[in-house]
Amino acid sequence: MSAQPEPWLRGTHTDMPAVIRGVVHALELSREDIDAVCDSLTDEQIQARPANVASLAFHLAHIVGSLDRLLTYAEGRHLSSEHLATLKAEQEARGSRAELLDAFHRGMDSALQRIRALAGADLEQPREVGRKALPTTVGGLLVHCADHTLRHTGQAVTTAKLVRSGIA
Repeated sequence: MSAQPEPWLRGTHTDMPAVIRGVVHALELSREDIDAVCDSLTDEQIQARPANVASLAFHLAHIVGSLDRLLTYAEGRHLSSEHLATLKAEQEARGSRAELLDAFHRGMDSALQRIRALAGADLEQPREVGRKALPTTVGGLLVHCADHTLRHTGQAVTTAKLVRSGIA
């Protein structure tokens, strides 16, 4: 979507280990793609659910909410009641385009800062996810941050195309 190469081809963040650098690049790509597809949308279009798919508002809120939750696990902590309330609120994300994008950018900035702080972590260090304490590692959680973020970014790009086309 950008005239320049994707973040992973720009030679940036060479001071970081490869896995961390890849996660950072994935989040940077997500931010650029979201900014590009939301650039000319109206507040109504951000909330639209063409063909009953999830709205762009949901994807924006869910991307940063899921990053917060995954990074909380990567940092060796458990989810708080606030995390769980945020998860429920993502389904009904509301606000103007400007408000939703501002929250998205703040959430991405926070996630990138937290990921950079994990640059020296042992990626094989065990972690547990959820109430069932499912086993994973710091590295597994970081890779999932990239995977999950790009999955929802792709869905947001597709939703934006549907919204622009007028499909109801």
